Amino acid sequence: MTTFDKREEGFEKKFALDEEQKFKAEARRNRLLGLWVAEKLGISGDAAGAYAREVIAADFEQPGDNDVVHKVMRDLSAKGVALTEQQLRVQMDALMAEAIAQVKAGT
Repeated sequence: MTTFDKREEGFEKKFALDEEQKFKAEARRNRLLGLWVAEKLGISGDAAGAYAREVIAADFEQPGDNDVVHKVMRDLSAKGVALTEQQLRVQMDALMAEAIAQVKAGT
């Protein structure tokens, strides 16, 4: 194996690791978001955990975050909780930073 091949293999491994961490961080962010929204909806305990899993599952409907945003906004609106999409996205950004830190720390 040449030096070039070894270098290419190293880049491929790093890319795979980065993608795995990104996936884990997004899933963690969605779980945190689900728990945050559950609190706003008055859901607690096991039901809050179940709701968080619903939010995680919603992320697999289509690429990007819009599927999660639409699900959460529908749920909030149905319960009469006033929250704008912009406020939700700001919270999602804050939770993403927290999720990245948690994934990097291995917690």
